[in-house]
Amino acid sequence: MESARIIATVARIVRDVGIAEELAQDALVAALEQWPRTGVPERPAAWLTAAAKNRAVDLVRRREVYARKLAEAGRELTEESYDPEPSGPGDIDDDLLRLVFTACHPVLSAEARTALTLRLVGGLRTDEIARAFLVPEPTVAQRIVRAKRALAKAGVEFETPYGEERAARLGSVLEVIYLIFNEGYAATAGDDLLRPALCEDALRLARVLQGLMPGEGEVHGLAALLEFQASRTAARTGPDGAPVLLADQNRRRWNRLLIRRGFAALERAGTGEYGPYALQGAIAGCHARAVRYEDTDWRTIAALYERLAAAAPSPVVELNRAVAVSMAYGPEVALDMVERLAAAEPGLEEYHLLPSVRGELLARLGRGAEARAAFARAATLTRNERERALLTAKAASVRERPDGR
Repeated sequence: MESARIIATVARIVRDVGIAEELAQDALVAALEQWPRTGVPERPAAWLTAAAKNRAVDLVRRREVYARKLAEAGRELTEESYDPEPSGPGDIDDDLLRLVFTACHPVLSAEARTALTLRLVGGLRTDEIARAFLVPEPTVAQRIVRAKRALAKAGVEFETPYGEERAARLGSVLEVIYLIFNEGYAATAGDDLLRPALCEDALRLARVLQGLMPGEGEVHGLAALLEFQASRTAARTGPDGAPVLLADQNRRRWNRLLIRRGFAALERAGTGEYGPYALQGAIAGCHARAVRYEDTDWRTIAALYERLAAAAPSPVVELNRAVAVSMAYGPEVALDMVERLAAAEPGLEEYHLLPSVRGELLARLGRGAEARAAFARAATLTRNERERALLTAKAASVRERPDGR
């Protein structure tokens, strides 16, 4: 939970994200060795950070190349807490956001930037990142290793980019924040549907970025999307932690403050020519406006998804568009879209949401046996225990409905 903050803090000292990650892991090893004997400290996160910083200071002191920096900052580095230097009006005061911008350096490919930042900041494993991008796990592992080497070889520092350089990294930064939130909103694996700490980090980073780049519409679009999605968190699981589907959620539990923030951010994103994140924010806004599930404007949502598919085409967007089309125009036309998508994108066959959506459409069409098989297939593909239980229950509850309703 604390690894990203520790890495960000240590990276500011050693100026190398790869070494910072190693030192953070060393601190964890030290905790595993000491805490069973001495007990867990009152502030474990502070203990871990201090342990990693002490190792960083020792490393810096051993390097002659840092002699000048030690002469200037050595006293501060030995203090119990390390305070960053005063910032300028356009500086990035948030260590995590600064780490994101550093890992999104243009010396790396777009894919490598995103994979590395999700690993460092999001704390995602390589298999989780691979599932997010629908690519093999070894491919992601190679990207991360090569990215660290490339940053070290180029001598990239833990820096604050400005002007055009900051703008050039913005697309990757937005994508990383978006993916971190998604992993928190619907965990790839584990016993819990949600990872709230990731959602909170992503939302905070988006808000910081809004203040840093107020003229960027897509920054506000992403913030709007995350505010809307985060507003539903309390209603997405039941008392036992089981998932609660959108249609069944108690909308009185939706956070109205976050919804107001979402609409305010969407307004700041501009009007008309929305970018991909603002379009997704507008879609989430349609759900937020509906007092009841039955009041949802599915035709507008389907139209927004069509615009999103044109602006940022991807198999996942097409799958979501099919869901919206099914609600607006019926399951038959949507099922045809899903089948064509599956044929065109073989990689989606291992993505659990494809058979899950197919199962929903088949069930609505009264094709019970096929729907049960689809839900069962989806249950075998997901690595999240809560989702698996939900999909298994759906498979068991499907009945033949000749009227298609």
